[in-house]
Amino acid sequence: MKIALGCDHGGIAIKPSVVKVLKANGIEIEDFGCFDTSSVDYPDYALKVAEAVSQGKADKGIILCGTGIGISIAANKVKGIRAAVCHDLFTAQMCSQHNDANILAMGGRVVSEELAAQMTQVWLDTPFEGGRHSGRVGKITQIENKYFK
Repeated sequence: MKIALGCDHGGIAIKPSVVKVLKANGIEIEDFGCFDTSSVDYPDYALKVAEAVSQGKADKGIILCGTGIGISIAANKVKGIRAAVCHDLFTAQMCSQHNDANILAMGGRVVSEELAAQMTQVWLDTPFEGGRHSGRVGKITQIENKYFK
């Protein structure tokens, strides 16, 4: 598996714990940055990760900013992306199990390094359940097809 990873200066605090989990699972990482606490614009990193996932260059993605909100909004502007902001283990599980989220978004200012690592592991370990949820995810794709020309 290959994971595209991107963050801004607000998410860099939890990035090492996410990378540690990915490496422990033997996952290949394409890290699009950022690499220090200098102020940068989160849409730039969201776009790089979302494009890698939508184009099949990465299986999934993880994006990090101060809250996870802004970077997820930007990523969700790319067709085929289902980026979910998570702030606890339950949301990390459900976004994968019910929503087939292909990008996990977290906030370095709202979750600890330990929780970010745990959420990453839960998200990785939780398969999409399918069933009734497949139809709902299909409806998301229909919305995309209507508005993303």
